[in-house]
Amino acid sequence: MAGDVVERQKPSKGKGHRRPKRRISIHIDMTPMVDIAFLLLIFYMVSTVFSMPQAMEINLPPEDQQTEVDVAESNLLTLRIDGLDRFFWNIGNPAKNLPQLIPSLKSAADTGDYAVDADSLRNLLVSLNRENPRLSTLILIRKDARYNAMVDILDEIDILERSWNAARAKELNKKVEDLDADERFSYRYAMGNWEDSDDKIIEAAAAAVGGGV
Repeated sequence: MAGDVVERQKPSKGKGHRRPKRRISIHIDMTPMVDIAFLLLIFYMVSTVFSMPQAMEINLPPEDQQTEVDVAESNLLTLRIDGLDRFFWNIGNPAKNLPQLIPSLKSAADTGDYAVDADSLRNLLVSLNRENPRLSTLILIRKDARYNAMVDILDEIDILERSWNAARAKELNKKVEDLDADERFSYRYAMGNWEDSDDKIIEAAAAAVGGGV
């Protein structure tokens, strides 16, 4: 039984006609509850979906097919990320067009720490690529920058490319996978090496916006 009621009666003390009180104790069998607990544990272990490791797919050309491509200065967008994780951008020669700082998040202004505004970065990439369909992007990241800085910029490029192709497919009444090569948007970018000259360029750009950004 799940529970048995046992009635106990204390022996009367002394003489008298007072009726003794009866005490009732309950014994509960916990075996069925333990079985249910183990069944639930097994159920959740079997049905739970474990989170898969997240990885970023980057398609690189084969080494034997890597070629140098000449890009005009007017078609080159350079994104620089310094050791303070600040995002600077400029088109063409930085001596003529000094890099500009991509705005920081509003919440970062309270603490004085810079944190790039993802919306501002995305809007910048979208507007520049719409203005110039031949635009190519060169990404330069300083060695002491956070690894997440590179992930952030590659994420924004991936989101831009996917959303652009989705909008194009909707416009043509097609599926994204059915878009032809000339209809599909492919973001052109490359990763470069940070040089000593880039430090001087960023110093000049930071001084132009107040130095303490």
